[in-house]
Amino acid sequence: MEAIEAILTRRSIREYTSETISPEAINDLLKAAMAAPSSHNVQPWHFIVIEDHQILDKIPETHPYATMLLQAQFAIAICGDIQVQPEVWMVDCALAAQNILLAAHAKGLGAVFVGVYPITSRMRELKDLLKLPDYILPLSLISMGYPKEPKAPANRFSSSKVHWGRW
Repeated sequence: MEAIEAILTRRSIREYTSETISPEAINDLLKAAMAAPSSHNVQPWHFIVIEDHQILDKIPETHPYATMLLQAQFAIAICGDIQVQPEVWMVDCALAAQNILLAAHAKGLGAVFVGVYPITSRMRELKDLLKLPDYILPLSLISMGYPKEPKAPANRFSSSKVHWGRW
């Protein structure tokens, strides 16, 4: 899939089949994540691949927008190390998250970004559940599986949002 096509046709997918995703495909997603740019190239990200439904099924108990995890094949928790990047770790991790979403789409997988940061209660609950050290903060989860049904592309372009030269 061409890069522009992947960007323009990617959609948030919340319903999945029961088809298993290969470890090689998961590894490709993680490679794509780590290919993201980061401030001063410090790469503050850490990724937790969550396949255990004892963990996945607990997250929606405290996160109202994470119910798709109940049927996901796995999720990737994207976390940042505030010791190496205290100011903009969340931006660097968001760039890695976007790479995962695009790579998943290019591989025919369905995925959706589930925000955690900056909501303190969600951060604390996920931090406890995943046993993160104090210096690692969760940004988000990406729920993943093969899409149950195709989703048509959405054209979100709006010329009213574009300003040339100045406002």
